[in-house]
Amino acid sequence: MKNIFTYLVVGIVGSLWVTACHPPEKKVGSSDLRVSRQAAEFEEQEAVWMIWPPEDHLAGFSNDAVALRIVEAVSPHQQVHVCANSAELLTHAQSLVPDSLKPNISFHEVPAVEFWTRDMGPVFVEDMQGQKVMADFNFNVWGYADTTEEGAIIEEKFDERIAGLMGIPMISTDLVSEGGDREVNGKGTLMVVEEVEMGRNPHLSKEEISAELSRMTGATQVIWLKQGLKEDEHTFLGPISLAGGAKAFTVLTTNGHIDEFARFVNDSTVLLAYVPEEDREDPLARENHRRMEENYQILKGAADQDGEPLKIVRMPLPKTIIGEMRPGDPVYDIIRTLEYTQGDVFPVGEPVQVIAAASYLNFLITNKVVLGQKYWKEGMDTAIKSRDEEVKAILQQLFPTREVLMLDALSVNYGGGGIHCITMQEPK
Repeated sequence: MKNIFTYLVVGIVGSLWVTACHPPEKKVGSSDLRVSRQAAEFEEQEAVWMIWPPEDHLAGFSNDAVALRIVEAVSPHQQVHVCANSAELLTHAQSLVPDSLKPNISFHEVPAVEFWTRDMGPVFVEDMQGQKVMADFNFNVWGYADTTEEGAIIEEKFDERIAGLMGIPMISTDLVSEGGDREVNGKGTLMVVEEVEMGRNPHLSKEEISAELSRMTGATQVIWLKQGLKEDEHTFLGPISLAGGAKAFTVLTTNGHIDEFARFVNDSTVLLAYVPEEDREDPLARENHRRMEENYQILKGAADQDGEPLKIVRMPLPKTIIGEMRPGDPVYDIIRTLEYTQGDVFPVGEPVQVIAAASYLNFLITNKVVLGQKYWKEGMDTAIKSRDEEVKAILQQLFPTREVLMLDALSVNYGGGGIHCITMQEPK
């Protein structure tokens, strides 16, 4: 099946080079529309949108199983829209979903390449009359390609097709930005990551990007956090050093999306990742600690749209998760083709260690349930189980009226994202 790996550009050295050489094409959108706001994820929802995974990232780790578990958890309480990039894949998805759940599920055949619905899927905002509008951003494959690549165009058009399906108007921008790097409180405050947004749009200043983000989301206050997680860095930056001197590759990651480490849980509270002290022997974890504490200082000094300080709650990150990929694993077969900017040479034909994009903060909020991620399995260190339980307790305290379900989504982590990355909520 066609996927992201068929259009990533071999030898690309980074998003700055790509975007500078190929600025985003001008888009035709509704220039007369004005956006009043983007609803927060914790507000009442109409539905959740998903793209059914076209394949697995790593042999033995099923993306189908994760998608099915999400559908089973959400569809008893609200509508779920399942999209697939072909009639064959749509039939496959329908065959896996129990008939008892299908009354609350709509199936759509919509062209797509991968299944990262959060990033190129429908972004719903409200116009000045409170009517639903689609906010249409540009897409350059998270900095691995440019906006003129065939696959990037297919992905970028996905939200336009959903707008057409729903019969709602669209407001467009030339700005390159993904949903996984925008976190809103529903009242006018937006959080983004400087390294991501500036990297996608190096021809624009921070002020210009802020203005365009505000136009597209209705935000009146933009908070710029500095960097995301180390294991979310662009893969072409080279392998990352681990404890003991070993190295491991990232898995076609985004270079720092905010939904891996900072989330609004209500209109005045930010949940921010931290690294427990016992993990900081690991050089990767130490760097994450430095980054998260820098972001903590930014948030401590920030204010919301009304000038009020934000409440900050801390949640631990999981321990670093290392896996092995071999020739034939889809992620392996593309990362072996990249030109690494630090001069690293990929050992083609040999297995490599990879770092899962693991985070407890990549959870999905829905009307009745919050879907988080767990990592412990039988035979693992019980400290991992204890941390899973600690995180579930934090989420349950933050969302007392919702059920918290912890899912095993490691298969998705091995593709560079998590539960939040493969879903998108539609507000009521």
